[in-house]
Order: sequence, then structure tokens, then C-alpha cells
Amino acid sequence: MIVFDKLWSTMEIKGITTYQLREKCGIDSKTIRRLRANDNIETKTLNKLCIALQCRLEDIAEFIDE
Repeated sequence: MIVFDKLWSTMEIKGITTYQLREKCGIDSKTIRRLRANDNIETKTLNKLCIALQCRLEDIAEFIDE
């Protein structure tokens, strides 16, 4: 299972809010809800997040073996 717990801590460290994510990289509130629920998201969304946060994929997502 892919979880996005690291996303929220990376955002906090970088001082980025969900509002800024929506405005800065065009991620809608529905996608933010999906990220919070660890639901499936498109790889282009991951790309947008990495660009907006200037980070690597492993800074925002993590695989946890169920």
C-alpha cells in the first residue's frame, strides 16, 4: 500500500499549505482528499507535487507492505 504520510511532514517543513498546493500546482480539493485517504492518484499528480515542493518522490510517498 502506498501512503502519503511523508507528504504532510514535507509540506510542514517547507511551509506549504494545501491551499498553496491547489493554487501553485493546480491540485484540486478532491485530489487532496484522496491523498489524505491514501487513495490512488495519477503519476502526473505525483510529478506536480514533487515540482511544487522541490522534493523527491520518497519525500512524499512510501510503500508499506500490508
